[in-house]
Amino acid sequence: MIRFLNNLQPWGALFLRLALGLSMIGHGYQKVSSHAALHHFVHYIVTLGFPYWLGYISAFTEFVGGIVVVLGLFTRLASGLIAINMLVALFTVGIHQGFSGYNYISDLAAIALMLCFYGAGALSIDRRLGLS
Repeated sequence: MIRFLNNLQPWGALFLRLALGLSMIGHGYQKVSSHAALHHFVHYIVTLGFPYWLGYISAFTEFVGGIVVVLGLFTRLASGLIAINMLVALFTVGIHQGFSGYNYISDLAAIALMLCFYGAGALSIDRRLGLS
């Protein structure tokens, strides 16, 4: 049984990449889909006490980072940036929303950290290019 499960590890990494990447693409797309949406998000980041340029970095980290995580390209870097983004979101916004608010954010941060430490797995562009 354990050998069977060990053989499925590449699929587990792929499913984690898909879960994190698709979630980040969805949330990031809402922020970068239009100039007005991006401006609104950047303004929100400023109200939290951060410089405006971090709003742009955050939005594009979610969107572009999600795309490259799904592809399995530069997964450790993108997952690390996503983890930082999610941890900042957790400690600035999520903890004020109760369990339902921080639960989802902390789950995404944990998946991102796991991919940052573990890598993209065998079913990735990183592995094909020898980056992992």
